Amino acid sequence: MKEKERHILCIDLKSFFASCECIERGLDAFTTPLVVANPNQGNGAITLAVTPFLKTQGIKGRTRLYEIPKHISYQIVKPRMSLYLKKSEEVVSIYLDFVAKEDLHVYSIDECFLDVTNYLNFYQKTDEELAYSILKTIEEKTGLTANCGIGPNLLLAKVAMDLDAKKFKNGIAKWTKEDIKTKLWNITPLSKMWGIGPRMEKNLNRLGIYSIKDLAQFDVNRLKNYYGVMGQELWNHANGIDESKIQDFAIPPKDKSFSHSQVLFKDYQEENGKMILREMIDVVCIRLRQSHMEGSVIGLGVQYSKTIGGGFFHSMKIDIPTDDADFIMKTCEILFDRYYEELPIRKLTVSVGKLSPKVGIQLTIFENYEEKKKEEQLYVEMDDIKLKYGKNSLIKAANLLPDSTAIERNKKIGGHNA
Repeated sequence: MKEKERHILCIDLKSFFASCECIERGLDAFTTPLVVANPNQGNGAITLAVTPFLKTQGIKGRTRLYEIPKHISYQIVKPRMSLYLKKSEEVVSIYLDFVAKEDLHVYSIDECFLDVTNYLNFYQKTDEELAYSILKTIEEKTGLTANCGIGPNLLLAKVAMDLDAKKFKNGIAKWTKEDIKTKLWNITPLSKMWGIGPRMEKNLNRLGIYSIKDLAQFDVNRLKNYYGVMGQELWNHANGIDESKIQDFAIPPKDKSFSHSQVLFKDYQEENGKMILREMIDVVCIRLRQSHMEGSVIGLGVQYSKTIGGGFFHSMKIDIPTDDADFIMKTCEILFDRYYEELPIRKLTVSVGKLSPKVGIQLTIFENYEEKKKEEQLYVEMDDIKLKYGKNSLIKAANLLPDSTAIERNKKIGGHNA
């Protein structure tokens, strides 16, 4: 039996932080030049948000204060996360007046997905009419305004919202599967597409891929060779395919996982950030080997500098469970290149989930059994030395670099000084 087509809404609150500040002050965000930033950071501070009025003046949502033209006067206000969380909760409660909890996915503090497929008959409305009712209710009850994308899956709803909704007076854009070749394929540069960051864009450009059409028509097997499961997902998304469901996000994870997080003592950039990430992966892999476990879901989290805010956490399912640090690092690098926004990094998280007991050595077609067995035995012997003589009894040359935290962290117990 063919599954009925879904009706997904992706709703994003316009200039959320700046709009919250205007509402609290009795100001109109569409006529007020206001930016949310930390004035203590000086003229180089990055704005967390600007009002819609400033956007009409060509000011981007995230920019440094010195980049705002001097002829534009504006008011600076400090960010108040408690206020934004409170307003976000108010909006989520409105969504729950329209749909059940299992049909709502809170994607971020200002963005949500709603599956309204089973509610259209109940409300006797089309998906566009229901979207308009929800946006109108948000504005009446909170003063906030929003854009909405509608699609047959999460991907097309999100891209319709990102690229088209702001063009319409009611803030609503709908994409169907018929729009894949005429709209989705025309997206360029690649970083305008949901899920492709600047780093991934550069990597795809090196393969001769410059538009979503190029990506959709690229050999999917070559993409899988380069990026594993992520390569298949990139190809699927370029062809408008997204089989994920909102209901899947409502299911709490049942699988145990090993994870490691680190708040950095200063802001890090890409290269030294990846160095710390590798050190953290080594720690997780020691725990995996000691527990005789492997994992098939690898997650990476990045939080940006406190003066900027934001970040991401994404995971990837791999075909063969692993405890191999090199493979996990390669997977994290793919996630990093796809989602990293080239902003200062203040916290890193790595996780390995969907654990299963290790029952033997599983090889890819490119690996030799004897070499893999020797490599695994080497790791076991290194673990034994560290357990007997201390974590710093064996270190890598990279651990001696100024930005490395491994040696100092190894002196601590549970993240605290011993």
